[in-house]
Amino acid sequence: MTDHTLTLDTIGLLCPLPVLKARKQLKSMQIGEVLRMLADDPAAIIDVPHFCTEAGHEYLGQEDAEDHQIYLIRKTT
Repeated sequence: MTDHTLTLDTIGLLCPLPVLKARKQLKSMQIGEVLRMLADDPAAIIDVPHFCTEAGHEYLGQEDAEDHQIYLIRKTT
């Protein structure tokens, strides 16, 4: 996976909290930095790419870990 700037742990949080926390974290990051978000919410697999499209960030992909998923988002706006 791509190198990341910051990790956001949203494990245990349900929709819409993972995306809301990602939005808040991305606001404080510089353009080009990458947020690595950990989540176990089943809806995140749909919500995270949709959020990136709507907010104008680059969705770099998702990877499965043992008991959660890892999402990478590059701040572009």
